[in-house]
Amino acid sequence: MKTKIIEMQNEVINALRYLSLDDKVEVINEIKKQLHEASPFNTEPVDCVIWVKNDSVYANDYNPNSVAPPEMELLRLSISNDGYTQPIVSMDNNNGTREVIDGFHRNRVGKEYDDIQKRVHGYLPVVTIRESQSDKNNRVASTIRHNRARGKHKVESMSEIVVDLKKRNWSDEKISKELGMDRDEVLRLCQISGLIELFSDKEFSMGWVPELEDDINDNIE
Repeated sequence: MKTKIIEMQNEVINALRYLSLDDKVEVINEIKKQLHEASPFNTEPVDCVIWVKNDSVYANDYNPNSVAPPEMELLRLSISNDGYTQPIVSMDNNNGTREVIDGFHRNRVGKEYDDIQKRVHGYLPVVTIRESQSDKNNRVASTIRHNRARGKHKVESMSEIVVDLKKRNWSDEKISKELGMDRDEVLRLCQISGLIELFSDKEFSMGWVPELEDDINDNIE
């Protein structure tokens, strides 16, 4: 059985040599997807990295992460020298486009730097987030989890997102669980937004003021 599979594999590889670049990528992607379905790791997005045209990938409108110019240059240098070692986490819209869940700056590097774009033939490496995470609230939570795991997020943008989730009827408990925060942090982010009505039923002491200032200063540094 193994010998037969290897023979079939060699036939496919030989046939790929005669395809155009785009056709070759399309066939390889399809093979990867079929292998993924049969894989014992098919619940893990990283089990199936495919390449898609970079103009089909677009940024989400809620990412609270930002990269300073020196860090962006370091990312460019890393991808230039080391290659793409991490795919872009995306949601497949099933219409030929993908929304970035994590990896917006990897997405930018592949589009904005001619040498890298040329090297990867105008494609980007992507994985597809689990279908269970595809609604807007879960996508936002997933993006924030990725950012917070790296310690990168903007306080002001985080505050806006927490407020938006509360307006979507997410409880403090659910926000805390899904975003990896404690409840005090959720309340402070609401306080930063200035929307007092969102936590008008909470009691605050003057102790909140210096704690809030320290939190903001820590993130500015």
